Amino acid sequence: MSSTPQPPRRGAPLHVVQLLGSGSVGTGSHVRSLSAGLAARGLAVTVGAAGSAERRYGFAAAGARFVPLPSGATLAAVRLLRMACADADLVHAHGIRAGMLATLALRGRSVPLVVTWHARSTQVGPAAQLRAITERLVARAATVVLGATSDLVHRARQRGARDARLAPVALTSARRSPHADRMAEAHRAKLRADLGALDRPLLVAATRPSHDPGRDPGLDLLLNASRYWRDRLPQPLLALAGGGQDRALLSRIERQRLPVRLLAPGEAPAELLPIADLALLAARWAGRPPLVDEALRRGVPLVATAVGGIPEVVGDAGVLVPYGKPAALGAAVNALLDDPDRRAALAIAGPTQARTWPTEDTTVAQVLSVYDELTAVR
Repeated sequence: MSSTPQPPRRGAPLHVVQLLGSGSVGTGSHVRSLSAGLAARGLAVTVGAAGSAERRYGFAAAGARFVPLPSGATLAAVRLLRMACADADLVHAHGIRAGMLATLALRGRSVPLVVTWHARSTQVGPAAQLRAITERLVARAATVVLGATSDLVHRARQRGARDARLAPVALTSARRSPHADRMAEAHRAKLRADLGALDRPLLVAATRPSHDPGRDPGLDLLLNASRYWRDRLPQPLLALAGGGQDRALLSRIERQRLPVRLLAPGEAPAELLPIADLALLAARWAGRPPLVDEALRRGVPLVATAVGGIPEVVGDAGVLVPYGKPAALGAAVNALLDDPDRRAALAIAGPTQARTWPTEDTTVAQVLSVYDELTAVR
């Protein structure tokens, strides 16, 4: 990541503690990127997270001091974090769980607390009620809440946040070498043949991984939508990640004659994008899913549900449909398959839209401006 040199600060460097809970890979990558950018600008950065996070993201290599914490908001984790924050000028928690832990650790101290809301839970029942209570406590304790999407900012305000602001998060995109791209091109036919899509359109999609895939509403939406293109000739094939190899699910696909192939665990849908004709995302809520990010960067036409942060990320560079409407999703897929000119236009619009997204540098600069505002008098 490139870094813009900043003038040196007066006195001791600003000490910022970054707290990572049990967030997604995207959240962990963001904290790593943010820590590296802040350290490059002269801040003292401490990262508190589970020990496995250091092995996965390498915070120490990014210039931060790493403090391993027990998982969950336990008393031991609170005590360790409280010690790590003893000389902190500001604490920045990422996610609701991390925000709750920071709230407990900073109790009785006048240290500014910034909490970034990266995602929205889709739980129901008692779990949703508990989540709402936690969100309310964290929103009211935070000095500033940063929402990765506009709807998260609105949610934070509903929960009682004194100051909630939009702060889109830059995703770190894997850098591909020209040699790797040539290799991908050389293996296109083989990869499609292995999937059984040599002479038919290939659609690539992902759902939330689950031990019980049949309960994932996004998965059910994709399967129901596939019925709307199964009578096309040639018949499109949906390569679907996140469903695992559940026998009941495989039986349903066979029984209903659905043109769907479930990818094995560990097979990443993004790796199939270079050979895909369309990318699909049928999420109930999503901020900035890696599949959407990578599809637009690569110029793969996208059909996605208009939820969460997806409309902000996609703009006019994809086709958005209502959530929970398999007929709308199926119709959008059929319309694109019938319109090569539209697909070609989206292939150009995707990379153009991607160039408007916040970079790692602009993300760090925005966060640093919040820190400067909150620590102006110290």
